[in-house]
Amino acid sequence: MGCSNSASPAYGEMSWFCCGAAWGPCGSAGGGACGTCNSGSHQCAWPHASDACYNITQPYACGHNLALRGCGHVFYVTNRCNGSCVSASVADCGPNTHQFCGESHCCGSTCGTDRLIDLTPSAFSAIASLSSGLLPCRIDS
Repeated sequence: MGCSNSASPAYGEMSWFCCGAAWGPCGSAGGGACGTCNSGSHQCAWPHASDACYNITQPYACGHNLALRGCGHVFYVTNRCNGSCVSASVADCGPNTHQFCGESHCCGSTCGTDRLIDLTPSAFSAIASLSSGLLPCRIDS
């Protein structure tokens, strides 16, 4: 497996968030829903990390039927602006997709709609500048 290999990838927006020990732009923060989240590791937050998480993030409100992928599951996230890819393991619940239904960010004619995944700064900076904030992505599992 790897980048761009799954039969049914998810397309949307990616953002970044801080968790765990201080790293780069992040101060010290909690360990996330899995208790292992660390800004300096290639990790992510997924809206369906558990049934409880799914009920909070409500990606179905934006029309997304995302698979349950629990703590430690590895996703391959591709920045659709430059084609770069990073692997990131689930370490938290998020983003709150239902709060961002219809939100869209583009690079040229390539757009991503609805926040579907948050990456740690380490993972995000492996495929994009943190100053980008939000970018269109492809998520393979």
